[in-house]
This record gives sequence, structure tokens and C-alpha cells, in this order.
Amino acid sequence: MPSIDSVKVAVRVRPFSQREKDACSRCVISMNSSSTSIYDPKNPGHMKTFTFDLAYWSHSGFLKDKDGMLVSSGSNSRYAGQREVFHDLGQGVLDNAWQGYNATLLAYGQTGSGKSYSMIGYGANRGIIPVVCEELFKPIQNQKNKQYQVTFSMLEIYNEQVIDLLSETKKPGGLKVREDQQQGFYVDGLKLVPCDSYAQIERLMEQGTKIRTTASTSMNATSSRSHMVITIQFKQIFLDEDITKQSVINLVDLAGSERQKSSGSEGDRLREGTRVNLSLTTLGNVISALAEVAMGKKVLHIPYRDSVLTKLLQSALGGNSRTIMIAAISPADICYEETLSTLRYAERTKKIKNKAVINASPMEKHIMELKAENNKLLSRLTGLGNSGKTEELQCLLAENELRIRTIQLTWEYRLEEAQKEWEQQYAAITQERRMMETFPYLLNINEDPQLSGVLKHFIQDGSCDVGQSASNAITLKGLGILDKHATFTNTEGKVTVTPREKCKIVVNGVPITMKTKLQHLDRVILGSNSAYLYVGFPAERTNEDLIRYDYDFFQSELAAAEGFSVDKLGVVNNKDGKPDPSVLAVFHDYIKLMPLVAEANQMSEELKKELKLELKVKNLASSDSRGYDLQKEVIVKVTNKITNQVWVWSKAKFINRKFLMEEIYQHLLDGEDVYVSQDCDPFWDPIEVIHLGSAHIWLQSLAYCMKLEEQTEVLNSEGMEEAILLINIVPCSSDGRAFGEDDMIVDPLELLGRRIDFQIHILQCLGVKWLREVTERGIQIGYRVYDLPQSLYTKPVWKNMNAKIEETVHFSALSASHEFLNYLQKNALIVDLWGLQEGCAELDYSLQDMVTSKGTIIVDNPKTLIAKDIGLGTANQISELYLKLLKLEEETDLLRDINRGLREENASLKDKLKKWETGHHESKKLKSPNKRAIKTTKQPLSSKEADQMCNHRTSYDAEFAKALKVFYQNMNIVRGQFLKLKHSKPPEEDNLQMLRLFTERQSHMLKDFGEQLESSICRLKNDVALIVKKKRESKHGISSS
Repeated sequence: MPSIDSVKVAVRVRPFSQREKDACSRCVISMNSSSTSIYDPKNPGHMKTFTFDLAYWSHSGFLKDKDGMLVSSGSNSRYAGQREVFHDLGQGVLDNAWQGYNATLLAYGQTGSGKSYSMIGYGANRGIIPVVCEELFKPIQNQKNKQYQVTFSMLEIYNEQVIDLLSETKKPGGLKVREDQQQGFYVDGLKLVPCDSYAQIERLMEQGTKIRTTASTSMNATSSRSHMVITIQFKQIFLDEDITKQSVINLVDLAGSERQKSSGSEGDRLREGTRVNLSLTTLGNVISALAEVAMGKKVLHIPYRDSVLTKLLQSALGGNSRTIMIAAISPADICYEETLSTLRYAERTKKIKNKAVINASPMEKHIMELKAENNKLLSRLTGLGNSGKTEELQCLLAENELRIRTIQLTWEYRLEEAQKEWEQQYAAITQERRMMETFPYLLNINEDPQLSGVLKHFIQDGSCDVGQSASNAITLKGLGILDKHATFTNTEGKVTVTPREKCKIVVNGVPITMKTKLQHLDRVILGSNSAYLYVGFPAERTNEDLIRYDYDFFQSELAAAEGFSVDKLGVVNNKDGKPDPSVLAVFHDYIKLMPLVAEANQMSEELKKELKLELKVKNLASSDSRGYDLQKEVIVKVTNKITNQVWVWSKAKFINRKFLMEEIYQHLLDGEDVYVSQDCDPFWDPIEVIHLGSAHIWLQSLAYCMKLEEQTEVLNSEGMEEAILLINIVPCSSDGRAFGEDDMIVDPLELLGRRIDFQIHILQCLGVKWLREVTERGIQIGYRVYDLPQSLYTKPVWKNMNAKIEETVHFSALSASHEFLNYLQKNALIVDLWGLQEGCAELDYSLQDMVTSKGTIIVDNPKTLIAKDIGLGTANQISELYLKLLKLEEETDLLRDINRGLREENASLKDKLKKWETGHHESKKLKSPNKRAIKTTKQPLSSKEADQMCNHRTSYDAEFAKALKVFYQNMNIVRGQFLKLKHSKPPEEDNLQMLRLFTERQSHMLKDFGEQLESSICRLKNDVALIVKKKRESKHGISSS
């Protein structure tokens, strides 16, 4: 009877990575017994809890012992190390195998979540796979009356191709997966190596890792996107009982389960073109279908056949196997979405039901069948005596005996052959160790830590050439490496490297073109991205841990040499002086994409696609309508070197395209046809409109009904000038008559509930860099006012570097709200400059759906107002200078409140004056007996004096409005100076003179900024003080009279 079991699921959370520490990440995972909870970092009160068979807390509470093992730091620690994980999971795999069940262990999670650490391990912290293999052989050595047969295979699935990691020869297109009625799906031609000790398996795993490393370099494959499957076929033959048990153990390290951001490759026309993620996607579909079956739902089809991986795992999922899955997760808030996705995946997996049975070997059955047939033949021979059929039956009997002996002898023969091969490998490893003690060498550095330090290329005495050609002393495969790429020379205790003509070599982040001496632990990059650490002569070596020279170290060094660093991104948290976490995330994205862009450029060159790809940081120096820095992200600018056409790809779109590029490039390496139609070409896209930059037009003047005439810079995302924009914003009447100085107001609240009309007049765009580069291009300008549902665009202007726009749009707010008035006082109108290219679709500049019958566009419309969070969260930090500007705005608000109080006081005095006049006229009609008292009563103000008092009030209001106008004009100048300071970048080259000039220029700009700021404040204070003084004197004069 089959044993019906659910898939056993365990979750393991790792410590923070260095990237997560740098980003000051918070832990969003908590564990209690078998339950795992995850907190939403954007909504901490929102928590999801999952229950699994096992939950391993490996995030904290550990220390390293003298052997380098990570162990629990004390009795109160709940840390789960490699031993605990093996005890629960690995031992379960072994127990099932000894009982004769098929067993499968799957490791799932995003790249860098700790899958490979749990499965393979690192250093002294060995993972499940090596310990399972070692523990399997311990009981074997002590058993009698039993025969054991262990075969080992190791394969990789990348882009739906199966690669045998134990075979030196690579079959074009990979090995084929076939189906057999008895054994199901299997890999045809996969090398199965008989083993009789763990040492043999250990060497095979080293060999497989070495081949995997070489393949990832030559095929330009990314190991995080490949699946590794180790299969151990374990057969127990009980000699006394004539019983055989057979188990197939599958140990699977799945590819990284990254989620594509909705804003990334989702919009890519070739999103579904790549096969890189097909196996993982199909695995998810299979698991979902099986989970529904387990819940009693009717499922018509389970898509096992849709990918290579699911074909090979058919028995492990819903079939004849006892299966365990370990889901590896990150604890960091910046990985929340990926971690939540992994937990949901694991939750579905645990619902799957498998039907495992104890297996009988087909080969032993065959032997038993042959023996049974032989017994029947012997019985017939005995019964026939000397008849004519005796000879024929004897021949059949002899043939069957021969087949039985052949089957039984096959294992011994295969084991002997494998032993010879193992001895050869052992001799090679011994030779390599001797050479390490004699010669300097190049040590490979890979993105996957498991594949780093696997390959060693020795630089022996004399000269040795390096390149793709097999005739070289060191043969290297990889993008951008030519047949004869460089020459390494080892003479007199010194090693030098000399690049061949037009060959790319980088040493310590700096490209070299001539003979260069290497020092111990120099970093060398050959071609596009083949990274090596130079390990010097034995006498030069120290006890320094080489682990710090990882892949990220190489890329960070390369980025720094190119002038890119966290400092260049420029946002610092004012609280602790540390870089903003979002900025660090962008920096890490940048250095991760650097080698990929280099590889894409090399593929473009070799495939003659004539594209140049460049990494850029979107919003590097851009801000929103309130001046806060926008969220930065890495993008890729793509330029056709012949046509000068430009595209901008998101990070996700670029990664998707690169996988597609690799598929075509692999055809080139295999000598196949590389032609693809334009629609399927990852190097091509339809021509598109390009965002060039933006300008900020602050709207404060409009809140006071003051005309604004601006000549401002349009800055690109890096803060560099793209053009000069001439724009006017004019308050006006409903019929379009422009307001003058007499229409200015003192307090924007006077406009509350009233109609506000204004016109935006875009005059010209001067010195457009986009057109300076290619004159056949064009531009359009776009902007969006307050609550408008879409942006407005000007008509396109082509082939004119100083484009005349001359477009005016009339806007009306029929009943100005508090929100709209606040928008005018606090926000800027962001005006975007868009670049047009020949063949692209122009932006829609039609206003028909928005303009009313009276020719205006309605803003501040409650019916269409969409609730927005105009302010940004605390994550967006602002500079100290900008805080000063905000402080000034607060002081201005205070002055405005003072003025409002004075006006209310004036109104009160006016009311008292009217009452007094009314009382005086009534008393005049009555005769008063006390003339003396009448004489002492103050004389009322004459009509002329009352008018004079009202004129004084109007005069004061006008004076205050003029003072405010001057102040805001000065503030616009100050704001412009601030933006120049903010976006000013030091020179990238290490030139002391240039740095000195830059520092002096910055010093002068800072001084001018400070002086202008102080002058503006001082003038406003003096003007207000003078107005207040005049009011008080006027009030005193009236009261005394």
C-alpha cells in the first residue's frame, strides 16, 4: 500500500547581508515554534502568519567557534545552525532512503536568501547535501550480508537546457529529457558515476562545481537563474533474503525566485520571450494545481510537461516520493515583497499529497524473472530426456545464465572504472595543491559565492599567453576575451601583464593599455567581466582572509574608478549622518548591473547590433513639486551608434532583455544562425519619446495675484542644464485681462471661495542640448496643474535648437479651496521637456476634452479631485539649506498673521468710530445742562479725517503687498542659487587644480547665497517694521485728537 504524505515544509531566516546592514534594514520576520510571521514595513500593524512543519531562526543569537562553525551563543539563544537543520531534514531524507522510499529535498527562495548555504554550506558550515552523502556511507561500511550500490549524478538546468556537470564535453543544446513507461522522465546520456565512499562523492561535487563555474563563464550564464539537481541512486541488496530496496534521492537547489516589479518588464513587448524563468514559473503552476487537487477541487491538467524541471520532479510532486521543501527567506524590510511571495509559495506546497511506495529494483526483478525462466527450462529438459528440442532449450538456458552474470558483473566493472577515473582526479588535485605552493595564480571570482575560488590558473616561469585559443598556456572563455588576449610574464620574482591590442584588461578598477606589474591580491578583470584575484608568490602571501574580495568588491572598485559612489548619489540622513537606505539600495543595484551592461555591450558588438548601453540614475538630482528629492532608481540608456536613436529601459526590462540577448549570443557560440525578426529582436524597440529634464516654477506669486516672469534652467536627472525655458504665469480676470499691481492682495485667504483665473504662457525654449546633438530631432513641453487628470503638452517643434513655443492656456478655479491655496503657496509647477525622435509618436497636445465652452480649463474641481498625498514620507530627507528656506516660509506666515491682526484692529477702530459719530449726532439734538462737560468731550472726527484714516489703511495694505512682492522676487533668486548649489557636482577626474577651482566657486556661491538670504530677510523685516510703526503712529494720532 502506498504511504500518503503531505510535502514537509520548513522555513529558515538568515542573518542580515552586508547590503541590508548598510541600508539600515529592519527585521520584519518573527518566529514562534512552527509559526512564522511577517510584518508589512509600510504598515507595521499589518501582519501575516504562516504555519509550517518547521521554522528555523538563523537570524541572530550565534557566534563562531574555534573551528569556524556558527553555533548558538547561549542557552537563551534560539539559533538554528547547520547541524539542527540536518538533524530534522537531512536525516529524514536518509531515513526514507534506507526504508526504500524515493526522497526529494527542494530549496526555494530569492537569490541571496540562503538556499545554497542550507544545501551546500560554506567552509566549516557544511550544508545538507555533503552531510547526507557522508552519513549515507557510514552504515554501509559496517553492514554484512548486504550489498550496496550508490551512483551519483549532477546536472544543471539553465534556460531549459540540461548540462551534465560531471562530463567534460558539452553537447550543443544540452541533454534531452525522455520518457520511459517504467522509469518515467529521465535525462538521456547523463553520466551516472558509481561510488563506494564519501571521498569519491566529494571529489565529484568539486568537479561538478568547477565545470559549472567554467560553463557559467563561457556561456555567459547567471548561476542564480539556474537549477542544480544532484541525484543519488541508492540500492540495497539483501543477500540472505534475496530482497532488493532501491531509492532515488533528489537534492535540488532551485534558481532564485525574484519577483518582477510591476513597473519593470511588465510593459516590455518581449516579456514572455525568455525561457530563463520557464521552469520556475511552471513549477509554481504545478504546485498550485496539486494544492487545488489536495483541497478536493477538480483540476483538468497538471502541467508537468511544460518545462524540463517539472518533468524531472514529477515523482517528487504528487508522485512516488517523500518530499521536503526548505524555503529560505531574508529578514529585511527591503525584501518584504519577495519574502512574502516565498512564504505564500511554501504554504501552497505543504498542501500537496504524495503517494510513496517502497521500490523494487527493475534489474533485480529481471534477474528473478530470468531465474524463474531457467527453472522452467530445467524442468522441461528433465521431462524431455533426449528429444530433439533438448539442444534448443540448453542454448536458451545458457543464454539466460550469461545475461544474469552480465547484469551482476556490470556493477563491479562500473565501480572499477569509476575508481580509476577518481584516482586520476585525485592525482590532478594533488598536483594542483603542489603548484599552489610554488607559483602565483589567478583565482576566479564569481557572482555566486559557491562558484568563487573554484578555478586556479597558474602563472609559471617565463611568459604565458591567455585567451580563447586552445594553443594558449591559459585558455579562458568569456565575453570580450579574444583568442590572444594578454601575456603574463613571471621572471625574477615579478609578474607582469601586457594586454594585446584592443583587448580589455582592468587592474584594481583602472583599465590598462601597457605592461603592468601585479601585486599580491590585485584585482584583474579580463574582457567584459571575467574577474580574477591575483594571488602572488608564496613568500608574498599573508594570513589575510580572501573572503572580502568578493564579486561586489570588484564591482564597487570599478564603480569608484568610474566616479560613481554613494557620495555622488548625495543624500545623507541628517539624524545620524549615514547614507539614506534608499540611496544605498540604488548604489547596490548600480554595481550589480555594471557587469551585465558590460556584457550586453560586448554581445551587441559581436552580434553587430551597433548599440551602446549606459547605466544612469533616474532622479539623481530631481525633486518633486515641493522640493523633496524624488525616489532614485537605476535605468539603462540605450543609443544606436549609427542612427543616434535613444531608448530608456527600466532595470527589470534590461534584465529581461539581457537574457534574450544571451539566447541569441549562444546561437552564435554554437555556430548557429543568429537571425531574428525585428519584432523578436531584444536589441530593437520602437522609437519612443524621451524625458530630457524638468524645470520648477514656484507658484507663490500667484497666491498674491502677482505676475511671474521666469527664465529658468531645465535640468536633467543628473542636475545638468538641458535648456533654458521662458515662461510667464499671469493672474487675470475671467475674460483674460492681466492683473496689475493694484490687484495684488496681502493675504491669500482673501481668495478663499472666490474665483481665481490665471494664464500659463510658454514663450520659448533656448539652447536645447537634445537638438544640439542631432538637429533632426524635436521637442514638446508638458506640465500638469494641481488636480488635472492628465498632463498638458505643447505642439511639437522640430529642428530648432531655440524653439519658439508661444502657447497660452487659461485656467480657472471657480471657488478656490484651502487645498488649492496651499498648493499655490507651497508647490512648484513642474514643466517637463520631452525629446522627439524621427518616427516616434508625438505626445497628444489636444485640449478639446478639457477646455470649457468659455475657453478655460477648470482646476480645483471637487468632483474630479483625487485625494493625493502631496507631501512625501519621512524617508525623503532634505538638505540643511532647504530647511532654512522652509523656516523662512514659516516666518513669512507669522508676519502675515501679524498683518491680519492689524487689519482686524483697524476694522474694529472703524466700527467704534462710526458708533461714536452716531451717538454724537443724537446728543447734539438734546440740550445739555453742563456746558463745561460738553466742552471737555472730545470732538468727533470730521468726514475728511475719517476718509484720511481709511486712506491710510489702504496705503498700508498696498505698502505691505509691495514689500511681500519684493520679498518673493528675492526668494526666487535665493531659490535659484540654492538649486545651483544643490546640483553642483565636483569634477570626476582627480585633478587638484580643478578641485581647487571647484571649491573656490562653491565657496563664492555659498557666500552669495547667504548674503542674498540675509538681505532678503532684513529688508522684509525693516519694511514690515516701518509699516507697523506708521500704523501705530496713525492710530496714536487719531486717539489723541
